[in-house]
Amino acid sequence: MEWLIAIVIGTLTSAGVYLTLRARTFPVVVGLTLLSYAVNVFLFAMGRLTIGQPGVIDANALGYADPLPQALVLTAIVIAFAITAFLIVLALKSRGELGNDHVDGLTVDLDEEVIHLKGTKS
Repeated sequence: MEWLIAIVIGTLTSAGVYLTLRARTFPVVVGLTLLSYAVNVFLFAMGRLTIGQPGVIDANALGYADPLPQALVLTAIVIAFAITAFLIVLALKSRGELGNDHVDGLTVDLDEEVIHLKGTKS
């Protein structure tokens, strides 16, 4: 089971980093969302997930589940949702003002590509 969780965390992290390094705004937003999912799964895994155990210590219970990772992940979910909503609004505003969805706000013109490749305008 540990290998499965490690593979899931690694896959989410690598996909999130890959998408975050893209030049368009929507893949960046999706990449940051995947990174937040990876952190949430990591926090759950570090809290030693237990099944069928109470979250509060009871005198009759044989064991208990640690409630701290659950509280941390719940807080992280709310913060990630707020950040994602802010990034989407920021990307839409940038698209509206600049006319494109490139993260630098640059437009690539065919004439500029010819200048950079050949050194002179054709």
